[in-house]
Amino acid sequence: MDKEENKSALPKNEDEKINNNHSRKNSEAMDVNNEDDDDGEEEEEDEKDAVILGPVVGLKEQLEMDKDDESLRRWKESLLANVDLSEVGENPDPEVKILDLTIETPDRAELILPIPFEGGSKTPAFVLKDGSKFRLKFNITVANNIVSGLRYTNTVWKKNIRVDYKKVMLGTFSPQKESYVIELQEETTPSGFLARGNYTAKTKFVDDDGKCYLEMDYTFDIKKEWPH
Repeated sequence: MDKEENKSALPKNEDEKINNNHSRKNSEAMDVNNEDDDDGEEEEEDEKDAVILGPVVGLKEQLEMDKDDESLRRWKESLLANVDLSEVGENPDPEVKILDLTIETPDRAELILPIPFEGGSKTPAFVLKDGSKFRLKFNITVANNIVSGLRYTNTVWKKNIRVDYKKVMLGTFSPQKESYVIELQEETTPSGFLARGNYTAKTKFVDDDGKCYLEMDYTFDIKKEWPH
């Protein structure tokens, strides 16, 4: 089940807030909103969300250990239906790679940005038009083992003031050759003079036991028009 927590102070039409949601294909969604936006709170929540799962073991060993638990065995077999166990290595740690971010908008062609973004954290990675609708999609791969409770967080600041915080529970993923496409629900950028300018942001992908697969700082701009 997907879970998103969104804390936003971004102005929309000068005095309204954006109401952000999310979705993932073939899954249910549950939205959780919290108005407390103390700086640094998301880091504490990431630590609280970490679950102590015990020693990590390889897929083959997991299936052998669970052979007497029929319900657990069936659940894992359903997750691993498309996995060729002969190609799974002995490394018990899941390997998750976030390959790229796609920004879709009805106003122009989609923008595909390889991760990490070019130009580092100082050059704006992309530009959004104020008051425009857009959707984010991440392309990720999973190898070696099942990754449990993968979640995405994104924090945005403007002039050192935190204006937006989002946490999305993406779910559990089995290793496979094909990449997964994580699609978030459509959003609308804030509009008006006060909303335009440069923003800094931090994106993280973390699993249930607190392992971080991506932590990326970047900047982006909101302008009156799309770039030419």
